[in-house]
Amino acid sequence: MRHYLAIAALLLTAQVHALTADQVKGITVGEADSRVEALGKAMLIADDKTTAFLQALSDDAVKVAGDKILVIQGDKVVDAVTGIEAPLPADAEDVINNNRMRGELDSALAALKLFSKDDKIRAAAVKQLQSDADESKLPLIEKALATEQNPGIKDELGMVRAAALLNSTDKARRMEAAKLLATSGQANTKTMLLARLELETESDVKAALGTALRQVEAALAWGDKLGAVFSGISLGSILLLVALGLAITYGLMGVINMAHGELMMIGAYATYVVQGLFQKYLPGAFDWYLLAAVPVAFMASALMGAALERSVIRFLYGRPLETLLATWGISLMLMQGVRSLFGAQNVGVENPSWMSGGVQVLGNLSLPFNRLVIIGFAIFVLAAVAWLIGKTRLGLFVRGVTQNRPIASCMGVNTARIDTYAFALGSGIAGLAGCALSQVGNVGPDLGQGYIVDAFMVVVLGGVGQLAGTVYAALGLGLLNKFLEGWAGAVLAKIAVLVFIIIFIQKRPQGIFAMKGRSAEA
Repeated sequence: MRHYLAIAALLLTAQVHALTADQVKGITVGEADSRVEALGKAMLIADDKTTAFLQALSDDAVKVAGDKILVIQGDKVVDAVTGIEAPLPADAEDVINNNRMRGELDSALAALKLFSKDDKIRAAAVKQLQSDADESKLPLIEKALATEQNPGIKDELGMVRAAALLNSTDKARRMEAAKLLATSGQANTKTMLLARLELETESDVKAALGTALRQVEAALAWGDKLGAVFSGISLGSILLLVALGLAITYGLMGVINMAHGELMMIGAYATYVVQGLFQKYLPGAFDWYLLAAVPVAFMASALMGAALERSVIRFLYGRPLETLLATWGISLMLMQGVRSLFGAQNVGVENPSWMSGGVQVLGNLSLPFNRLVIIGFAIFVLAAVAWLIGKTRLGLFVRGVTQNRPIASCMGVNTARIDTYAFALGSGIAGLAGCALSQVGNVGPDLGQGYIVDAFMVVVLGGVGQLAGTVYAALGLGLLNKFLEGWAGAVLAKIAVLVFIIIFIQKRPQGIFAMKGRSAEA
């Protein structure tokens, strides 16, 4: 507010003011209808000084003292008409702006901001006008449209002009508006057309509005479908990150690791700790904290996984029930440990500035940058794991132990060491999943509980130990879940996906891709 008042004071002290005394009084004093009418007339000759006065009025920085209208800024008081500093009388009264007047002022200020030199300010003004454009603002809108150089803003401004024409008393203008709005893909355009259809009395205009409404609904339907596809891919990428580490540990050693979700949680909290360190010691480089958090999250979870494998899990190989119970107990211990260190409440992890916002593809379809980055990150992690498993000596040993542990041991492979490396790798990937999840939701002690069941479903559906199967299963379940959510709701979609997996496993117990090797045939 102080910023705007400072601008108001500077502009009001200029030698020339666009508003006359009668215009200032008309906007400030009287009934709402007369004030709105005066505001509309002032908009036709508005300049920077008019904008400053309207901003002061919106900020409740205007007082009335007899015939004088005064603007207050800090300790200074200036006359709204002359801009000359004046004393504040004891009987000066506040200007009362009701909700309607405040809305008109906000709308007028948004219209005046259409002439700003800053693209962001003009874009924000256009967005604000989309919902409350009317015929009185057409001169300003058309003037801004004639001078606008940014193609994207110009297209949006054209839709605002059409919205203003929609409620015109001129039939030809309403027909023009219907044709223009037919090309819009905005959800609020549908709302405007429906509202106008209820009021329209001219049959030919009503037919044009109906045609425009059908075209807008078709465009919105495509946006909804593409949005569901993107949401499915986004969910699938998260499931892939969550299940990728489990596919390695479960596929290699047959360990039913119920603490996998808590290893994700450790990665998320490691990201939170790195964020805190950057905020305290490197605030100028805060936007890069996530790049530092990725290796930290991986190492924190990998070291925890290696410690668990060497201290507990290696004594339970071949005993799946005992492994399940032991890892479940470990998960409870890890959750309680986090509660003791960080508290039971969720902690917030901020997105870097380059992950804020999104890409507007269609009127009702925006792709958030944080989701796009996570999809790219999942592809990177998948490629790194595929290279590690397929092209390195460690990957060769892992594949050998996976396919036939006794023979690999006879060939001189230290299977115990490979078990530790593989479990640490799977745990580290879980930490990367936690790092990614911290960018799309809150981080808390129960973070991993919401994903552990889904992770096992992805691994079992894709085929135990099969990297390609994990990818197909994660993306397939993500897309299926999102499409079913749009049709049946979140709860029924979850139930339907679970029933599908049960039926699929009954028909094909080995999953999408069966494990190859003599141990799989035994």
